[in-house]
Amino acid sequence: MPRTQPPRLPGSARSLAASRADFRWVMGLWDLQPLLLVLLDCWASVSAQAGATPVVTTEGLYSTKPAPTTFRPAVSPRPHETPRAPRPSSGPRPTPVTDVAALCVCDLSPALCDVNCCCDPDCSSVDFSVFSACSIPVVMGDSQFCSQKAAIYSLNFTADPPQRVFKLVDQINPSIFCIHITNYKPALSFINPEVPDESNFDKLMKTSDGFSSNAESDVSLTAKPDAPNTAKYEYGVHLQTSHSFLRFPSPLTSSLCTDNNPAAFLVNQAVKCTRRINLEQCKEIETLSLAYYSSPKILRVPGSGTKVPITVQSITIQSLNKTLTLQEDTDVLRPLVLVEAGHDKICTNVILEVKYSLMYTDAGEIVKADVFVLLGAVSSAMVPFQQKFEIYFIQQNTKPVPLSGNPGYVVGLPLAAGFQPQKGSGIMQTTNRYGQLTLLRSTAEQDCLAIAGIRTPVLFGYNMQSGCKLRLTKAITCRLVAQKVESLLKGQGFPDYVAPFGNSQAQDVLDWVPVHFITQTSHMKDSCQLPVALAIEVKWTKYGSLLNPQAKIVNVTANLISSSFPESGHMKGCTGSLIYM
Repeated sequence: MPRTQPPRLPGSARSLAASRADFRWVMGLWDLQPLLLVLLDCWASVSAQAGATPVVTTEGLYSTKPAPTTFRPAVSPRPHETPRAPRPSSGPRPTPVTDVAALCVCDLSPALCDVNCCCDPDCSSVDFSVFSACSIPVVMGDSQFCSQKAAIYSLNFTADPPQRVFKLVDQINPSIFCIHITNYKPALSFINPEVPDESNFDKLMKTSDGFSSNAESDVSLTAKPDAPNTAKYEYGVHLQTSHSFLRFPSPLTSSLCTDNNPAAFLVNQAVKCTRRINLEQCKEIETLSLAYYSSPKILRVPGSGTKVPITVQSITIQSLNKTLTLQEDTDVLRPLVLVEAGHDKICTNVILEVKYSLMYTDAGEIVKADVFVLLGAVSSAMVPFQQKFEIYFIQQNTKPVPLSGNPGYVVGLPLAAGFQPQKGSGIMQTTNRYGQLTLLRSTAEQDCLAIAGIRTPVLFGYNMQSGCKLRLTKAITCRLVAQKVESLLKGQGFPDYVAPFGNSQAQDVLDWVPVHFITQTSHMKDSCQLPVALAIEVKWTKYGSLLNPQAKIVNVTANLISSSFPESGHMKGCTGSLIYM
């Protein structure tokens, strides 16, 4: 099936006089096959719900009532099979292990309301007012049963305040290949393995295949007191402190700061949130003080007795008129001070920015923790004010490599690009990440020959236009001019490949997107063919989970367009443009 063509540029953008470099961002289409699967699945769900009978509708999330279950008639045995004794057409089924009314797979934050999670018991009517829809509207058990319970969630936005609507229905499986009755109760749950002990060891030896032993494994099973601790931090695990966990304020259901958000291992974050305070009580609010962010001690590994203190590396003071002053002595922690300036009150030494830098080893241990802070003065006219928090991780004995996303591209960061010097080798990239894929840069003089070599980086998600003017005489040959203009538009070292993700590795050559270079010319008799435009089109798509899609580049095309100019006379005008769509 042919794909839909990307939108063309408006007429005003296409009718640029003289030469230009054009760059487009076109969002790619989703693959068709997964879409058809989703549609088929949705059809099955609709058919099932058509025969569903609501059992109970209640405002309480976990209050349910049992409902009578009706089963289908038993299927007659095949002619070639030995007839079996008739079984009852209905009977009691084992109690399902999973209670769908009490199951909430999107409830990820303990004691906090998750956005658009309608089954989260921590959400209130105030939270529902900012929901857009239920991220998981239907919760079901095993879909292979002919009849089962299904919890359906929706939101009633007409109510004031908005309310959650919960229904528990009997879901009917339209497939003829479904489980009618489960008579093997252990199959409904995982069987706990029998732990060997003195009483059952001989029995387990007879039923098992035996144990293989050698000299190396003939050791005592009793743990030694001086045995090394194998605990370590893994990706996403909360960073533990001596009392709780390292808190990283973040906006959750709204733009307001939520202070109970934990920092996770190897999860780099940079967030901004709004702080509403009573300025007269600022000295009593601990989240405004430097000590709140520098006093915790991080455990080297989870459950360890070794603690890593947080060292204050720099303190910058910002005044009311935005002037910055670097404090030389970082050992002195400035306390919160409330002063009066006429009829206004000002709270000084308030935390405005916090940046954590944590160093870890390849064994999953935290070995160093630094913090960089920005303190400022907040007046009553500035409340509510904004705070910025950032945390990043650096592996020990390695040099940090800046990325353009992890994994998907982040808007405003440069595209990663490079060359493949020979077949079978990896991608080679310049150390200047802002010089891997560039565009002609405009200047006030707009002289093409004067700005040769002055480039601007191609940033993900940004539309750009650049250009210059070129005036030539009959004394200059056409071929020399064509080479000069092409070099001007492409720049030095135009890349062969572009990274699909912001964190793509250079050794994964097959994952990189090749740049398709096309040359377009118009032939006229007794004319000079000069490049007038370099149109670069990038197609990208949203990749991964619908709840957290990542920007992925899927195609890059560079089109060098040439026009015919008379051999005699003056030639002028050279512009470039970068357009993201």
